[in-house]
Amino acid sequence: MTDAPTHGTTPRRPQVGIEVRHWRHVRERTLADVGERSGLNVGYLSQIENDKALPSLDALMAIGDALDVPVAWLLIDSTHEPRVVRAADRPELAAIGGSEATEVDAGTSPDLSIIEVATPPGGKTGVHAHAGHEHHVVLSGRWRMTQGEHVVELGPGDYLAWDPSVPHDVENVGPDTGRLLIIYPRHSRRG
Repeated sequence: MTDAPTHGTTPRRPQVGIEVRHWRHVRERTLADVGERSGLNVGYLSQIENDKALPSLDALMAIGDALDVPVAWLLIDSTHEPRVVRAADRPELAAIGGSEATEVDAGTSPDLSIIEVATPPGGKTGVHAHAGHEHHVVLSGRWRMTQGEHVVELGPGDYLAWDPSVPHDVENVGPDTGRLLIIYPRHSRRG
């Protein structure tokens, strides 16, 4: 008995041919090379590359071994273009403490929000709290991060993670404008 498609959809057949061809070209191998290494017929390999044949798991494993790639790479759809947000196209966000903020990812990520903040000397957020997990990477400047009784000073390249539901404050204590990269779950922070 086979499982019936749900909600009027049919399962999408994996298009492994494009990935097999891609990795064969990356590895600079001919169909004959892959056939010799995998023990598979060159005609069959050609049909796989042209999506006229759907290989078994055993055949995929043999092809993966012949191409020196994990078999999972042959099942990944790499035809989707990477998302690019140019610095000049980043949306500006409301910021506090004299800071300027831009959304690095421009909302392209469904699960993360990545913000770059530039804060003048002495600028601070003020004590606040919100849901989620928050990660900070210091790009430049000197920063004082305060959460409850914990006070940490950070400089370029330093990283800090904390639970932002605990009241916290962030202050640029350096003599120049400082920059932070802040990463948190997309829907956890408000304003």
